[in-house]
Amino acid sequence: MTDATSLPDVLAPHVTKGPVPGAVALVARGDRSEVAAVGYADAEGTAPLVRDSIFRIASITKPIVAAAVLALVEEGRIALDSPIAHWLPELASPTVVRDPAGPVEDVLPAVRPITVLDVLTSRAGWGFSSDFSLPALQPVFALMDPFGPQRVPEPDTWLAALARIPLLHQPGEAWLYNTCSDLQGVLISRVTGTSLPDFLAERIFEPLGMKDTGFEVPAAERGRFTSQYRPTADGGAERVDTPDGQWSGLPAFPSGAGGLVSTVDDWWAFARMLLAGGGPVLSAESVRLMTTDHLTLAQRTASDLFTEGQGWGFGGSVDVEPREPWQVPGRYGWVGGSGTAAHLTPSTGAVSILLTQYAMAGPTPPRIMRDFWAYAAS
Repeated sequence: MTDATSLPDVLAPHVTKGPVPGAVALVARGDRSEVAAVGYADAEGTAPLVRDSIFRIASITKPIVAAAVLALVEEGRIALDSPIAHWLPELASPTVVRDPAGPVEDVLPAVRPITVLDVLTSRAGWGFSSDFSLPALQPVFALMDPFGPQRVPEPDTWLAALARIPLLHQPGEAWLYNTCSDLQGVLISRVTGTSLPDFLAERIFEPLGMKDTGFEVPAAERGRFTSQYRPTADGGAERVDTPDGQWSGLPAFPSGAGGLVSTVDDWWAFARMLLAGGGPVLSAESVRLMTTDHLTLAQRTASDLFTEGQGWGFGGSVDVEPREPWQVPGRYGWVGGSGTAAHLTPSTGAVSILLTQYAMAGPTPPRIMRDFWAYAAS
């Protein structure tokens, strides 16, 4: 538990001592909030961060895209038990590696079709396991570029490439990270006949007033956009993107797994929607499904590297056991590899959002996140 007395006290040591250039954070309950902006938009210290600074939010994109899939379920355009091959015929006959550690060429047919529910719960069979060396994972890694969205091929080409990769596990059998959220984005586009950016704008961003959230940053707003950094071997920071870089135009592949930029207030608006029962975006039942753990004990155990013993709803983790002081049963949210985290706790109405531009070195949340969560819990 942190002994910091204010939110800036929590963030400042990580910024002043480095290597995090800056952070914007929010802790809220109901309409009461505490917000802090500490540090700078870049490592050179040329522009102080402000409350409405724009960040690449990476994997806290996932809950937003899952909500958009549920909006289609509510409209009756898809169903949770629908085979996704109806809209994604490229995936009509998936194969599965006989042994996850074995050759990619040694495959079996899938025992059943992949469903919308499989994709929403990250159990379709594609994605990252705790062992990054598995042969069948290598072509999956090649389909993503977290800090280079302009370098990923457009959805039809991406999907055709995915279809050539065997599943690591049978549909529904195992939780695997990341790829299913990109599949959700492609599914939304195929079902609606429109682009993922346009559908999210119409169904999520505009109703909730999320004016700074999207897959690109307009030229007029780039003064608020941060540079992005990743860790170096010596513990420093290497810049991987600038405000005029990869997010200066719409990408060919809008990533449902991690392509959005946003602000702390925009994600708070999304969190308040979920806490209020979904209006005007979702029904209360959809919110309940989204924020409920759908994994078995064995699936949670196998995913421990990513979820640290917690469960998984749609697009985010769900706390099921209090390993740490900030973990409360039912707490929902996720972390982003760019250095972001966002959670909400339905039982208390609490929201915590942390945005930085210093990427995580791996699946384990860094010290700044843990200190932030401890403060939010206190």
